[in-house]
Amino acid sequence: MKPTVLILCTGNSCRSHLAEELLRAAAGDWFNVQSAGSKPAGYVHPLAMQVNEGDRIDISGHRSKAHG
Repeated sequence: MKPTVLILCTGNSCRSHLAEELLRAAAGDWFNVQSAGSKPAGYVHPLAMQVNEGDRIDISGHRSKAHG
């Protein structure tokens, strides 16, 4: 069973998604990487998706979600 790394922020709309995918790409199969927010915004910011396009990391399927 892989350990889970939770990246927690307030809105879960931008930075936490970037961190989630960057860590997932770096860690490979070592960790189960997730992100969540204490007050989810309800959307992933479009600019976050554009930042990831340059790194070839796709977060288009992500959604803003609560922890727990």
